[in-house]
Amino acid sequence: MAAKRLELLRQLMPAATRVAVLVNPAFATLTEITLRDVEAAARAMRLQIQVLNADTSREIDAAFEIIDALIVGPGPFFNSRRVQMAQLAARYAVPAFHTTRLEAEAGGLMSYGPSLTDAYRQVGAYTGRILKGAKPEDLPVMQSSKFELVINAQTARMLRLTVPATLLAIADEVIE
Repeated sequence: MAAKRLELLRQLMPAATRVAVLVNPAFATLTEITLRDVEAAARAMRLQIQVLNADTSREIDAAFEIIDALIVGPGPFFNSRRVQMAQLAARYAVPAFHTTRLEAEAGGLMSYGPSLTDAYRQVGAYTGRILKGAKPEDLPVMQSSKFELVINAQTARMLRLTVPATLLAIADEVIE
């Protein structure tokens, strides 16, 4: 997922040479997976990656002061601070790419990740199977199969970015 986000960000900003990745060190497994994927993709695209750790609101504030473009790692900490990040991105004119549509709806530039609607549907199906007598330990582990790209066109205009028609064409939703 992180590599795909980097690829999409590169399509939006082809002249970019350096991108920061914001991760939460408290979620070691998610951080490790994100960085492994981003670093491999960055090498292939000849991009420099700057890793920034944040597990407090102040660390998020500090991160936005020193970057040009940002990919925000996954996790509930960043999701719960989506409004703060949208405000900082606006203040410092930083294009930020997020993991869920919630961040794009809050003012983030773009998001690419699992469809929350599809995830909720899967939870409901699992719950129904359990209520009908299935044992939770017998149910298979499900992974998201539907992903969505959401572009906030209003944020792009505010950042003075022109979203290429190729990105608009593949977006699942464009927020005006």
